[in-house]
Amino acid sequence: MVSKSYSNLLDLVSGEPPSFAGIGRRIPRVMTVSGIVPDLDDSDSDSSSSTARERTIIVANQLPIRAHRLAGTGAAAWSFSWDENSLLLQLKDAIAPHSDMEFIYVGCLRDEIPLSDQDEVAQTLLETFKCVPAFIPSDLRTRFYHGFCKQYLWPLFHYMLPLSPDLGGRFDRFLWQAYVSVNKLFADKLLEVINPDDDFVWVHDYHLMVLPTFLRKRFNRIKLGFFLHSPFPSSEIYRTLPVREELLRALLNSDLIGFHTFDYARHFLSCCSRMLGLSYESKRGYIGLEYYGRTVSIKILPVGIHMGQLKSVLSLPETEAKVKELVEQYCDRGRVMLLGVDDMDIFKGISLKLLAMEQLLVQHPEWRGKVVLVQIANPARGKGKDVEEVQAESFAMVERINEAFGQEDYTPVVLINKPLQFYERVAHYVVAECCLVTAVRDGMNLIPYEYVISRQGNENLDLVLGLRSNSAPKKSMLVLSEFIGCSPSLSGAIRVNPWNVDAVADAMVSALELAEPEKQLRHEKHYRYVSTHDVGYWANSFLQDLERTCRDHIRRRCWGIGFGLRFRVVALDPNFRKLSMEHIVSAYRRTTTRAILLDYDGTLMPQASIDKSPSAKSIEILNSLCYDKNNMVFLVSARSRKTLGEWFSPCENLGIAAEHGYFLRLKRDAEWETCAPTMDSSWKQIAEPVMKLYTETTDGSTIEEKETSLVWCYEDADPDFGSCQAKELLNHLDSVLANEPVSVKSGHNNVEVKPQGVSKGLIAQRLLSNMRQKGLLADFVLCIGDDRSDEDMFEVISTAMACSSLSPEAEVFACTVGKKPSKAKYYLDDTAQIVRLLQGLASVSEQTRGNLPSV
Repeated sequence: MVSKSYSNLLDLVSGEPPSFAGIGRRIPRVMTVSGIVPDLDDSDSDSSSSTARERTIIVANQLPIRAHRLAGTGAAAWSFSWDENSLLLQLKDAIAPHSDMEFIYVGCLRDEIPLSDQDEVAQTLLETFKCVPAFIPSDLRTRFYHGFCKQYLWPLFHYMLPLSPDLGGRFDRFLWQAYVSVNKLFADKLLEVINPDDDFVWVHDYHLMVLPTFLRKRFNRIKLGFFLHSPFPSSEIYRTLPVREELLRALLNSDLIGFHTFDYARHFLSCCSRMLGLSYESKRGYIGLEYYGRTVSIKILPVGIHMGQLKSVLSLPETEAKVKELVEQYCDRGRVMLLGVDDMDIFKGISLKLLAMEQLLVQHPEWRGKVVLVQIANPARGKGKDVEEVQAESFAMVERINEAFGQEDYTPVVLINKPLQFYERVAHYVVAECCLVTAVRDGMNLIPYEYVISRQGNENLDLVLGLRSNSAPKKSMLVLSEFIGCSPSLSGAIRVNPWNVDAVADAMVSALELAEPEKQLRHEKHYRYVSTHDVGYWANSFLQDLERTCRDHIRRRCWGIGFGLRFRVVALDPNFRKLSMEHIVSAYRRTTTRAILLDYDGTLMPQASIDKSPSAKSIEILNSLCYDKNNMVFLVSARSRKTLGEWFSPCENLGIAAEHGYFLRLKRDAEWETCAPTMDSSWKQIAEPVMKLYTETTDGSTIEEKETSLVWCYEDADPDFGSCQAKELLNHLDSVLANEPVSVKSGHNNVEVKPQGVSKGLIAQRLLSNMRQKGLLADFVLCIGDDRSDEDMFEVISTAMACSSLSPEAEVFACTVGKKPSKAKYYLDDTAQIVRLLQGLASVSEQTRGNLPSV
């Protein structure tokens, strides 16, 4: 029997649109025109969208809502309020005053709502807060959140491999099915409110990584962004995930994918390269991945804090009172406060921080009785044995340090193991001389940002702290782990490896003993950055990039392919379409003067083949085409004339262009000609030693020497290293060959040096020109290729009509292999389809010859 959680996977595989059955009472789409509540499937989308404000639908695991249970039933049994500490609410607050953007939230509530109350609660949240709650059964939510998310995905993204049952546990397919099911449920809830032609959708964090596939499947042109708030691990870690490809392909169904740091983005791009064979490039400062005709943009920008909220908390009387209390407790007694604020989990490095504090007191007795470490330990978001162990270890270490170094009126470590109000935490920031964050791995961590702004303070707090005026220079010090997302943006911090306890202890001493002017300069630098790169800056930047990325959606032709979580959308230019067998065969039958140009590698022969020589079937097809007196057939390849001459010796009438067209032979028994002036090859003495150097240092790379060119191939090398070396080699060769009559080009897994002016386009020009000189204007042209070098042929034949090189009624078919940006107007999926196409044309030629009367 198939499990209930697995049925959603089957729904996706079936290819049917998501079902709304069992989701609960339908929630109407939110509109800004009173009295208009269009149905979800309303075909007149233009009329509804024209009156709607620009909207962004924020989708996350949790809604920015706090719920409080009251007496009674239905919606009256609950009281709801905004969660002011939620990033999702903060980004809305930061944007709203400066924009007409309307925000709608889709997510779960922290509290479980009884089934009987769900309809009324959903209606209340929608009308009052513009929130659409996703109600997940408790057993499914446990498997989803505490199971797959927290037990497996979150530890792996923080570099913890499941090497044993105690370390995350083995991969559980049942938990994965729950993860997919919840993502499907989120998609169904979002479908109830989305206007797909106008709305932007912004999905947040690793809980919903397969949601983009469900949304893209339903709406091919959806404007979809995703931001990952956790680290993204290196490919060596990520590739251990059994569902690694499903998650990558799901993320690539987004239009824009955001990361806090370049490292996280680099790891993601490396995974796409190694596991999916995708390449990326930077275009005018934007990093993009080409994925089935769609450009998936990569955004690198750390999130910021809500400046308005933090400043308002700094101005509260409660904050001022708490600061005064802390000043009396520490500063007035000659104590210097070091502050740590962390969740009580295994990645926050609390125990390493305590060890460093102990080391400081051992090695620097002069600070005993003076320095106090206040560690605020927030409750862990997960649960389990590891959390219990961290708590027990932390309590034991605090007790040991206090027993060893404590005095009657001095406690070196103060552990606050209870939730604090935000103003209380801010008060600690204000008083602390230094903030310590020693997490061994953390996605972003905004604690240092909050600390810097709090230390800037205000006039009232300055009076409490004993500063003479608000204009007095402020100071703050940060000791930060190298392994947290905010570290790169705070260049004035003392960065440490948290595992090196001695180094952390030394950093703490440096932070205490640094000269006052230096502390002030570091604070000013940090304050300038944090205050200008707040949550509003981050959100606006992301949404602007999402709008830019989605700008040409309406101009693209889109359709979906693939089953289940391998579903993806092909998006192509409206004029770029699949070559129809019926169409081309029909044109072939009614034409009499035909030019056929074919690439070899990747076109007639798959790139992955070990044996590159043509099959007997390919030879037979080419001969059938060549025997047709109406055809002029040319094979245009980068390979040497010797290799091509041997391979295609059975083809008597086949024209061959070798080495990108430098050498040309009209028939098997004809002499080889050159399409460019004979050149001196002395440049090879310069280029070959350079290529050998890169070959020796790049395992898996080779050099192929031809008569007129040299090719450095790295098809069998590590893809990342090979690509890096290829870029370096390209620049190196460009430099040393600057005065030589050659060009250096980058191709598919190779770098080639060849004579200037030689291209496959020359062959296309020469063939059509020769036919015209003989009084033969081609009325059928077929050109097929697969890589960049073939684009020159496509360009020539596409413009040949305007140059009067073809018959006015000519049928022109420029066809590339695979769906990708190209100058060709047609495509076929792979070499197998190419061969079937040519076989079909050959059959027509054979039938024509068979119908001719015998002489």
